[in-house]
Amino acid sequence: QVQLVDSGGGLVQTGGSLRLSCAVSGSIFSSDVMGWYRQAPGKQRELVASINILHSTNYVDLAQGRFTISWDNAKKTVYLQMNSLKPEDTAVYYCNVKGSWPSGRNYWGQGTQVTVSS
Repeated sequence: QVQLVDSGGGLVQTGGSLRLSCAVSGSIFSSDVMGWYRQAPGKQRELVASINILHSTNYVDLAQGRFTISWDNAKKTVYLQMNSLKPEDTAVYYCNVKGSWPSGRNYWGQGTQVTVSS
């Protein structure tokens, strides 16, 4: 129904930038929320930022001022622009599409590794 292919990770120096992309296939509804999560070794997966079809965005504190999430409807792609990267940003980043409760819709990309060297 929904397939997410995320990419764009890599190795970057402290202070550098990366743009993650998530290509979305399948049906997306106006009530769906698209987001980027990350998971570092030994830590719980955490939300970084989210956006809906109407471009309403939400950021956690760690992303404020550094990360930008966007949605390109024509390309059906979610982006996460990451600037001023820090070593603590090192993690596997996952794209996600989640439906409103109680739909139970919840889809994940395969993850893309971001490594920030000090």
